[in-house]
Amino acid sequence: MTNVTLYSTGTCPYCVAAESLLKKRGITTIEKIRVDQSAQALEDMIQKTGRKTVPQIFINEQYVGGFDDLVKFDAARKILP
Repeated sequence: MTNVTLYSTGTCPYCVAAESLLKKRGITTIEKIRVDQSAQALEDMIQKTGRKTVPQIFINEQYVGGFDDLVKFDAARKILP
């Protein structure tokens, strides 16, 4: 089973695109953490990634990065359902 954590906001088109790509690869269980609804979640994301932008994606606790990084990760056939 693939565990995915997706840090996002409610208005981020790249977050929607990342979720869509993951679902296209058969990953349906995605833990979404909305950083626009929780200052603590935003702080946690920044501490874990060093970045302030969304999406920030972890697959099986491995940090992948943002949407562009996810596309590269997928191109390398590293997304497994």
